[in-house]
Amino acid sequence: MTLPGLIVRNALRNRRRVMLTVSSMALSLLLLTLLEVLLKGLTDPEGSVAGAERVAVRHSVSLANMLPAKYQARLERLPGVSRCTKLLWFGGIYQDPKNFFPQFACDADALFEVLTEARIDEAQRRQFLEERTACVAGARTAARFGWRLGERIRLLGAMWPANLELTLRGIYSGTFDDAMLFFHHEYLDEMLGDLGFTGLFWVRADSAARVPELIERIDIEFRNSDAETKTETEQAFALGFVSMLGNLKLLIRSISTVIVFTLVLVTAGTMSMAVRERTREVAILKALGFRTWRVFALILGESVGLALAGGLIGCLGAWGLLRAVDLYRLSGGLFVSFELTPGILAGGLLVAGLLGVGGCLIPAYGACRSGVVAGLTRPD
Repeated sequence: MTLPGLIVRNALRNRRRVMLTVSSMALSLLLLTLLEVLLKGLTDPEGSVAGAERVAVRHSVSLANMLPAKYQARLERLPGVSRCTKLLWFGGIYQDPKNFFPQFACDADALFEVLTEARIDEAQRRQFLEERTACVAGARTAARFGWRLGERIRLLGAMWPANLELTLRGIYSGTFDDAMLFFHHEYLDEMLGDLGFTGLFWVRADSAARVPELIERIDIEFRNSDAETKTETEQAFALGFVSMLGNLKLLIRSISTVIVFTLVLVTAGTMSMAVRERTREVAILKALGFRTWRVFALILGESVGLALAGGLIGCLGAWGLLRAVDLYRLSGGLFVSFELTPGILAGGLLVAGLLGVGGCLIPAYGACRSGVVAGLTRPD
C-alpha cells in the first residue's frame, strides 16, 4: 500500500470522529470566512472609477456640524472643480423604523452631473428636475419596497422637524449600491424655514489626478473661517460612517482569533486520540523499517487532510451562502454588498492547512520519539 493510501485508511478508521472533526472545522471556517468578508466590506469598500473623481467636503469637527450653504458658490469657483451639489442627510422613517435606507436632500440639477455613473431615463430625470416634491431612488431600494414610478413616499422626520411627502419620479442604477434616495434640497429648506445650511458638499473634480490637489485647496479656502472644512475622498468619507459603529476591526479580529485557537485545540485533540489508539501500530511500522520521517508524514498527512477537507467545505459553504442570501434585505439596508474574493478564499484554506500542521505537531513528536519495545508492550 502506498503512503497516501495508508493515510486515507487511517483517517477513515473512526468515521464518526472524522465526521465530527470535519464538521466542526467546516462550521468554524465558514464563520471565519464570513467574518473576513464582513471586515473587508466594511473597511475596504469597493470604489468606482467615477468615485475616484469625487470628494466630500464636510465640517472639520464632525458630520453632525453643518456647513453654510453659501460655501457652494466659492467651491464652484475653485480651479479643478467640475460640479458640486449640496447633500443633507434626512434620516426619515418610512413606514417602520426598521426600514433603513440612505436619504439625502440634494441639488437636483447637479446630482447626476456629480454621480456620473448613475443611469436614469432622460424623461424621468426631467420630471425629477421639474417637480418640487419629486425624488429618485436606487433600483435596489425601489425593488426592496416594491416602489413604482409615481409612488407616494412619506418620510417622517426623525432628525429634522419635518415630514416629507415625496413622489417617486425616477429610478437609477449603475452605482455601487443603488440604494440611496435623493430629493430636492429646496423642498427641505422650505419645510425647515430655509436655515441656510447643509450637511456637506459632494464635489466632482476635473479628473482623478487632480483630487489630492483639490482636497488641499478646498481646506485652505475655508481655513480660519467660522466653519472650517475637512475634505476627503469618497472612499475615506464612507469609512468615516463605519467608524461611528466603533472599532469593528478589533472586534472581528478578536472573534477570529478565538475561532482559530479553538480549531487548534480541536485538531490537536483529534490527532492525539488517533495517535494514542495506534501506538502499537506505529511501533510495528518502525520495526518493519519505517523511518521516523515516514511516521511523521503519516500523521501530518492525516491531520492536514482533515483540516483542508473541513476548510474547503466551510469556504464553499460561505460562498454559496453569500450568493443565496440577499444581505441588503437581510440587514435592513445596513449592509450593501459583500463579496468572497479569491484572496479571502485562499486565506481560509491557508488557515485550515496551518491548523492541520499546528494541531499535529505535539502528537507526531510523541509518536516519533516512542521506542519500538515501549510501543509493542504498551497495553491497549
